[in-house]
Amino acid sequence: MNTPSEENGIPARMEGKRIANFVCWLLGMGSLMSWNSMLTIGDYYYKVFPDYHPSRVLTLVYQPFALGCMSFLAYYEARVDTRKRNIFGYTLFAVSTLGCIILDLATSGKGGVGPYVGICLLVGAFGVADAHVQGGMVGDLSFMLPEFMQSFFAGVAASGALTSGLRLITKVAFDKSPNGLRKGAILFLAISTAIEFLCVLLYALYFPKLPIVKYFRAKAATEGSKTVTADLAAAGIHNVDATAKIEDRLSTKQLFYKKWDFFLDLFLIYVLTLSIFPGFLYENTGKHSLGEWYALVLIAMYNVLDLIGRYTPLIDVLRLESRKGLATAILARFVFVPAFYFTAKYASEGWMIMLVGLLGLTNGHLTVCVMTEAPKGFKGPEQNAVGNLLVLFLLGGIFSGVCLDWLWIIGNGSF
Repeated sequence: MNTPSEENGIPARMEGKRIANFVCWLLGMGSLMSWNSMLTIGDYYYKVFPDYHPSRVLTLVYQPFALGCMSFLAYYEARVDTRKRNIFGYTLFAVSTLGCIILDLATSGKGGVGPYVGICLLVGAFGVADAHVQGGMVGDLSFMLPEFMQSFFAGVAASGALTSGLRLITKVAFDKSPNGLRKGAILFLAISTAIEFLCVLLYALYFPKLPIVKYFRAKAATEGSKTVTADLAAAGIHNVDATAKIEDRLSTKQLFYKKWDFFLDLFLIYVLTLSIFPGFLYENTGKHSLGEWYALVLIAMYNVLDLIGRYTPLIDVLRLESRKGLATAILARFVFVPAFYFTAKYASEGWMIMLVGLLGLTNGHLTVCVMTEAPKGFKGPEQNAVGNLLVLFLLGGIFSGVCLDWLWIIGNGSF
């Protein structure tokens, strides 16, 4: 098959654009649904494991697996079958989330070192799945329409908003029943498991067959991409004529030098965000009139505003395209560090809720701006590589932020 002609290819590729956007949104939701579920039921794990700092420890366990696996995949991205990579990742998410339910049922919701180690191992599996899915999907979408990337990351944020909303509902529903917190958490994990299995089916059976997706993958194949071969075959497209060789593409090192500021931008966004969210919100905001609802409200506010922020770049006047403008806005966010410190120490709940909302809004907006701008100006194989590097630096920022988050509790007797 040759690349579709300009006359025939353009109308053909637009077919299925809206449904492809929606599927990207669902796949984005599935890429973080399991992990957001673990974060959102943090109140349950704090009850079961009160001495083990669950929100901080589980996040710290998750990130080395995600970052280590992503480093390997980013290095070999040109040789990794994207189809197998993404299906494996979504399947691992589903199986690991189901494993959390089985572990809780097997231990009858009891605490202790053994069950905690088991949860940590499952969280490590989440990290491996995350590296497969986020790197694979972002690399894949980098050579398609920017709207697909925006929809994917809106779905990522939607997983947080959905889990927060469901958590509040289940907490209300089971608040008065025996073991209500545990019942709500199990129901929560069951919903997440179902969504992950749905993503497996969507990616494996439906997404590759959408005309617009087939168009862009065929185009990437003619430019030398080998990562799309299996997905094209699944869509019934064989023998794509490659007009470029993979050896003709820029090296990963060259790509890094050309776009280094975008990678640093993404790193800094998540260093700041994860140094505050979620550990600080669970453990460093003190006691307030909202009681045990306070942390849940803060998490929900962050997630909802993060979701809104991932749609604001669709408004032309708000979208940041200037590299200097992005860098300035991202560096300005570091004023959140003293702002959170003094708000937690001196201000009321309302100010903290507003501040958390701003943290989420800026996180979502700047993430989408960077992710949609960075891949521009390259061919398919290079855009796939840029996408993988972006996720690598995103995960690197998360890991660094998680480590820095521990500084909030040094010297306050929490160890």
